[in-house]
Amino acid sequence: MKASLLLIGLLSAGVALAGPPAPHKEGIESKNYKWNAEGGEKMEALTKKGNVKNGEEVYEICGACHLPSGAGRPDGTFPQLAGQHSTVLIKQMADIRSGERDNPTMYPFASTLVDPQELADAAAYINSLCIPLEHGKYEGADAAMQVAAGKSLYEKECLECHGKTGEGNKEKFYPVIAGQHYKYLLRQMTDIRDGKRRNANPDMVKIIKKYDNQQLIAISAYQSSMVMPGAMCKPKAAKKK
Repeated sequence: MKASLLLIGLLSAGVALAGPPAPHKEGIESKNYKWNAEGGEKMEALTKKGNVKNGEEVYEICGACHLPSGAGRPDGTFPQLAGQHSTVLIKQMADIRSGERDNPTMYPFASTLVDPQELADAAAYINSLCIPLEHGKYEGADAAMQVAAGKSLYEKECLECHGKTGEGNKEKFYPVIAGQHYKYLLRQMTDIRDGKRRNANPDMVKIIKKYDNQQLIAISAYQSSMVMPGAMCKPKAAKKK
């Protein structure tokens, strides 16, 4: 707990963790790129049974940014982790650690995990968290219009992989996108479209590259308006006067 409080203080003060630079692994920019290739610590972590108790300790360093609740930040700086598939969590952590996904902010934290078992433990603990009741949504005056337009676009091409309710697919490593923070969704889709998300699924790139900024705003508005499937946190009891 003390470590988490220290990290929160350092991050709030804009202090970066010192350490070696992240490795660089060929991604979607390479002709030899294969999305979700087998092998490596990802596959090993997926065969491990996650230990929730140990995962709670491992997660302390994650909670500095993603919050102890796994809610992330409504401004989209850090995604909500609670409610996400364990396969997706493990894949993204492994990709950042290997340098296939560029994330200089998260790499110093992800690199502290000592082995595939700790990846599995962290994912198991995150999966034990309830899903926060609130998250970042599109808040413009035209929200209803954006959500309606986004729903139309989503049902044309996104639904096949991410599901009718945005539930994703654990076995295929497709993330839960329902109820994720609007600004995070928008940033990730923009990065995937523009080739900046180097561990992106080429099938998604083919679909998303034709969308303009306004269409991505609408899709993100719709996705963030959906309810993330799973066990929701209980509302806090009103304080007695």
